[in-house]
Amino acid sequence: MALAFRTVAQLAGVSLSWLGWVLSCLTNYLPHWKNLNLDLNEMENWTMGLWQTCVIQEAVGMQCKDFDSFLALPAELRVSRILMFLSNGLGFLGLLVSGFGLDCLRIGESQRDLKRRLLILGGILSWASGITALVPVSWVAHKTVQEFWDENVPDFVPRWEFGEALFLGWFAGLSLLLGGCLLHCAACSSHAPLASGHYAVAQTQDHHRQLETRNANLKN
Repeated sequence: MALAFRTVAQLAGVSLSWLGWVLSCLTNYLPHWKNLNLDLNEMENWTMGLWQTCVIQEAVGMQCKDFDSFLALPAELRVSRILMFLSNGLGFLGLLVSGFGLDCLRIGESQRDLKRRLLILGGILSWASGITALVPVSWVAHKTVQEFWDENVPDFVPRWEFGEALFLGWFAGLSLLLGGCLLHCAACSSHAPLASGHYAVAQTQDHHRQLETRNANLKN
């Protein structure tokens, strides 16, 4: 039972971490962090991401323009760029490290303590990646809510609202956190036996040799 739980926890943890990393990469580059619908022209919608602003028109389609200056961006967008890059990098390292710690991987299978440490390190990196993905998404969402309910802005002025990338980023961060938790659970559970059959054969042969040696000593 413990072996089955350990195997399932490892595979589920790596799968969730991989899913969260892919979604966090998509969140970083998608230009849908904020949406703006114009009441005067329902045929035109605006979207904003960390890297560009896009306008969507039914006749023309989507046209995007990159931001001209990094320093001219609002503080939440500048910090979000850095944190999302950090999240993508930490998530990739977490997947790489935890992959070498899986029991199903035969590389270093005799070094159980090393594999356990790799799983723990991979889980920590997944946690860090999830946190650094949740912080910018939540910060941009908080600023969007503040600006939406700002009483100093006239009612006829269009307001930015949540874009699809924010929900994608929340899901990515939670997946990375849950994946890191499962990797830690797998590392703390009982170790699985060595996966490769030749180790079991070698142990059996050594046992037979020891018995033959003892029998020979008894006869002498």
